[in-house]
This record gives sequence, structure tokens and C-alpha cells, in this order.
Amino acid sequence: MNAALRKALAASQLTETDVAAHIGVDPKTVRRWLAGQRPYPRHRWAVAELLQVEEDSLWPENSQAQEENTPLSEHACRVYAHRWEVPREVWYELFSSAEQEIGILVYSSLFLADDAGILELLEARAREGVNIRILLGDPGAQEVRQRGNDEEIGDALPARARNALMLFRPLLDIDGVDVRTHSTVLYNSVYLTDKRILVNQHVYGLPAAKSPVVEIDRSLSPDMAETYVQSFELAWQTAKRIITQNLPSIARTLNKSESSITDPGNYVDPPI
Repeated sequence: MNAALRKALAASQLTETDVAAHIGVDPKTVRRWLAGQRPYPRHRWAVAELLQVEEDSLWPENSQAQEENTPLSEHACRVYAHRWEVPREVWYELFSSAEQEIGILVYSSLFLADDAGILELLEARAREGVNIRILLGDPGAQEVRQRGNDEEIGDALPARARNALMLFRPLLDIDGVDVRTHSTVLYNSVYLTDKRILVNQHVYGLPAAKSPVVEIDRSLSPDMAETYVQSFELAWQTAKRIITQNLPSIARTLNKSESSITDPGNYVDPPI
């Protein structure tokens, strides 16, 4: 518990909701700060200014190293109740800290594909020599349609997968980036690097954005991390590579029927 923060709130006669509204975060985020979670710098500065106290009095510098080196449990260093609660900074740090590889195994991951800053970061990392592999759901696959039905959004999920293909399309022109489609039944989405893994659980009847996310440090829990790495590799082995030279553009393909998206003339099976 952050007793200093709680005391400062009381002295300022502000509630968690007041702080959340001023900073622009969810009240649950403020409650996590009160419980001991260390905010990102811009939030720390804003809270200190709001409460008119020194930042170090709320979050001493000597507590940061101890907090960062203390995982949530033996296996997970952090858990988010919902994917929408994961700050953008976490996704940015995940990809920017990668030294060798970035892997994304999803049905659409439209929240990343539609983020121009994330796409620019992935492009920059690829140009710096990081190997990037992206696995998107085949919009025409029964497994993708079934997941859409499970989430009670029907054809919206295949449509998101098609949009993601369009948005990730520019990365295909960059050396070191490989985008493929899969028809795998996913029980979670996996976002991995050589250092950390974010696992977004898939809960029946709920969209992935409302499902929990577990953050794993590969050095602290190598066995658990390897479980998801193996899952990624299995999906990769059976996925289909997009051959850009066979297509004037993904957009042209997406204007055709869903069956053409998985047509052997547009895709080839990867070597095993």
C-alpha cells in the first residue's frame, strides 16, 4: 500500500475519482496506485502537481529498483484484468526492448494494427535487425468465424482480420518482417519478444479486449515462457505465407470473396 499517496489524497480532500478525472485514467488505475503499483512518469508528475507535493515523497526513487525487481509471483511479473487496461506504454516498451525477435499470434490485433506509432516502431525495429513474425487469423477460416460467434460479434471478427491484413501490409516490404495467416483455434493471443511475453487469455463469450493479460519475464520463468513460445512455433509451422508478388495489393484480394483470401494461388505453404 502507498500510504504516502493515500495521506496526500486525504490532505487535499480528493477522491480516487477526482484524481482519475484530472489525470485522464480509470479510477481502477488510481486504486492500483494506492495499492502500491508505480505509475508511469507522466502520471507521477501529474499526480504530484495536482496534490502539490514532491514526486519523491509519493514514490521514492529507492523504491523503484526494488519494485521492478519484484515479480508479481514466481511465474508472472504482472497481470491485467482486461487487455484494455494495458497501457500503450507497455506495448511500446515490449516491442522497443526486443533485441532479436518479435512475435505476434492473434486473430486480428486490430488495436495494434491501427496504431500508426506501433507500426512505425515495428518497421524501425525490423530495420535495426530484429526478426518480426506476425500471425493473423485467415478471414475465410471456419475457426475465425467460430471465434466471432463465440464472442457474439459474428462476421465482425473476420472483417477485423481483413482490416489487420490491410494495415500490416506495408511491413511486408521490409526485410526481416514475415506476415502469415493461420486457421488455428487460439485459446490465447501471444505477443512475444526475446525478453518478455504478454499473453491475452481468450474467454468464451467475451472479446479479447475484455479478457485478462499476463506478463511473463522469460528470464525469470523460462519454463512457463517456453510453453507459449512452443505454441507460437506450432501455429507458425502450419500458417500460410502472403506472397506479395502474386498480388498487386492486399486490398485487391480483400475486395474479392473470402475464399480467394486463402486461395493457393495467393498463398503458399511455408517450408517445414
